[in-house]
Amino acid sequence: MKDLFQQYLPFLKFLAKFLGTYIILTLLYNAYLKSFDESKFEPDNFTLIVANHSGQILEWVGFDIEYQLSPRDPSMMFLKDKKPFVRIVEGCNALSVMILFVAFIIAFSNGVWRTFRFLLIGVFIIHVLNVLRIALLTLGLYYYPEYKTLMHDIVFPLFIYGIVFGLWVLWVNKFSNYARKN
Repeated sequence: MKDLFQQYLPFLKFLAKFLGTYIILTLLYNAYLKSFDESKFEPDNFTLIVANHSGQILEWVGFDIEYQLSPRDPSMMFLKDKKPFVRIVEGCNALSVMILFVAFIIAFSNGVWRTFRFLLIGVFIIHVLNVLRIALLTLGLYYYPEYKTLMHDIVFPLFIYGIVFGLWVLWVNKFSNYARKN
């Protein structure tokens, strides 16, 4: 039994670090979300930041858009010609994706400074690409509303999770202790 435990010790350490980090960050995120009053349709601050950044990108590319708080739910609405057509909700802010990313990187951590640097760069990349994803999805929904399900439920989630997967592969193969051993 001891030999079996020794054999699987690296995996068990990975699993403990991953689950521990994921659970702690998820509990902190839920506490953060509970600090906003849903009954007053108050979206969290990071969702507002993501919506504002996405709206600014759309304005920079010449897409005339307005964005404002929704009077019906905790979200930000994008309006075109005074008509709402996109809502940015808490699930759009990619914080849950960032939590998953951080938990995996910490599970394969390699020194505090190297890990911290990669986490900062990775979270920044995820945020920027998520903002671009929302801007592109907004354009797609405006010009091609018939493809809403394909774009929103398949293409753009694949995009953001594909980026995270790519960052994981980069970390494991180039920067983690695992890469140095193999």
